[in-house]
Amino acid sequence: MEINERISIIMEHYNITPSEFAEKVDVQRSSISHITSGRNKPSLEFITKVKSAFPDIEWDWLINNNGPMIKPKVEIIEEKPEAKKLPLPDLFSIIEDDNFGQENLEVPTPEKPNRPEPIVSAPIKEEKKTSNSQPLDNFPIPQGKTTKKVKRVILFFEDGTFEAFEN
Repeated sequence: MEINERISIIMEHYNITPSEFAEKVDVQRSSISHITSGRNKPSLEFITKVKSAFPDIEWDWLINNNGPMIKPKVEIIEEKPEAKKLPLPDLFSIIEDDNFGQENLEVPTPEKPNRPEPIVSAPIKEEKKTSNSQPLDNFPIPQGKTTKKVKRVILFFEDGTFEAFEN
């Protein structure tokens, strides 16, 4: 099947006249007449306009006559009302947790009635505790054109500790 026949099929599928098709594709009515009669072959610009005007038409069908004319519809599956999802915690509820940033040092061991296992505890890691704030005298502050002064700088470390410097 030639492309001129495929253009005619598109007009039949959407039940529109050649004039309506020309208006929708934004070309002259005579261009449609010349293409559908086989006198002229459509340009790439014309094919692109057809595809833009009718986005559900498959490219491969329009250009090569391969596959279906219309893209298959994707079925949207609605979520069942009885399947409720638990809400995810927000950032502030995590930070309010007393154990935030602390490692869990207890390793739970499953109980097995037939074979007793030795209780192994994780080594306790000594953490360096820092005071809440330290003077900014030890922290270099770049001097530039700004008139603003730094009041407080907080450094957070990977191990969950932090240091705060105040002016």
